[in-house]
Formats: sequence, C-alpha cells, structure tokens
Amino acid sequence: MLPMVIALIATVVLLVWMGFFMMGSLPLLVLKHDTPLDSRFIRGLFNVYYVAVTLTASAAALSYAWSGRPAFALGMACIASLAFALRRWIIIPRMDLLRHSIPETGNSVYRFRRLHVAGMMLNVVQLATVALALTRLGL
Repeated sequence: MLPMVIALIATVVLLVWMGFFMMGSLPLLVLKHDTPLDSRFIRGLFNVYYVAVTLTASAAALSYAWSGRPAFALGMACIASLAFALRRWIIIPRMDLLRHSIPETGNSVYRFRRLHVAGMMLNVVQLATVALALTRLGL
C-alpha cells in the first residue's frame, strides 16, 4: 500500500511540475529573446523544469516498480530519461550556445525562440503521455 501511495504522490507532483511549466513558459513567448537576461531566465526555467521532472519521474518509476506495476515504472523511467537527455545533451546545451551569440546576430534569436517552442512542445507531449496513461491504463 505504501509504495502505491508514494507512486501516486510522485505522479501528482510530476503532473503539477509539467502543468506549471506549460502554463508558466507560454507567456514567456512574448519576450523578444534578444537580450542576455531574457535568454538566461528562459534557460534557467528549462533547467529547473528538467531537473524536477527527472527527479520526480525517477521517484515515481521506483515506486511503481516497488508496487509491482512494471508498465507504469517503464513509462515513468522513459519520462525521466527523456528529461535527463533533454537537459544534458539537447535543449540546455543548445540554449547555452545560442545564448552567447544573441547580441551579435538576429538568426540566433530566431533559433533560440524555436528551441523554446520545441521544449514547450516536448513538455506537452510528456504531459499528454502521462495523462493518457493514467486515464487509459488506470491504476
């Protein structure tokens, strides 16, 4: 019983993080992304989001595995792995590269904005996946 309660709490916290990020990063698209302060703030928000999702989804995966739910454990492990990969090798490193060249070129601003939108879309896909799994597979 306790492992399932921990898994459900971790899942709710994960959904809160995903929802908060989705709602919090959408208004940031209004920013022009043309100053180092804008890009640093957005990069920091993505970084915090990916750390939170990695840790929370990992805790949920372990709890689901402990409670004997291998399908949910695998799903949460995939969410944690994707968040870890996006933070470590894909989104954050590319933001760092673009962030330092923003004042010099206008193309970097466009590419940074595209990266911001791509990160948000990946979040929506992750959120939809978790919500769909919870509603279709049921606990």
